[in-house]
Amino acid sequence: MEQDFGEFPSVFLGFFGLVAAFIVVVVVMIVVSLARSRRVLRDSGLDPLAAPAEVAVRLARGPLAAPVRSLEQRLAELDDLHRRGVITDAEHDAGRRAALTER
Repeated sequence: MEQDFGEFPSVFLGFFGLVAAFIVVVVVMIVVSLARSRRVLRDSGLDPLAAPAEVAVRLARGPLAAPVRSLEQRLAELDDLHRRGVITDAEHDAGRRAALTER
């Protein structure tokens, strides 16, 4: 005794086709987005598979992670560099002016 369900209504078939098309469009968009992201990461010199870790390491080693030095520390460093002859009088004066105006 086999039951006959008859023909599917055309509204159901239309809805099914719409859902299938939507799924295909979403999958294509995901693939395109992943390909573009991979290209951007490679062009930036990052490994696409390890990008979050590489970015975290770069941030940890960058200037944002460096501790903030006090005005006294910056001036002492300038004085030390000048005393050792690493920087000239003009560079020493310019550095002191810059350090004092940053406050």
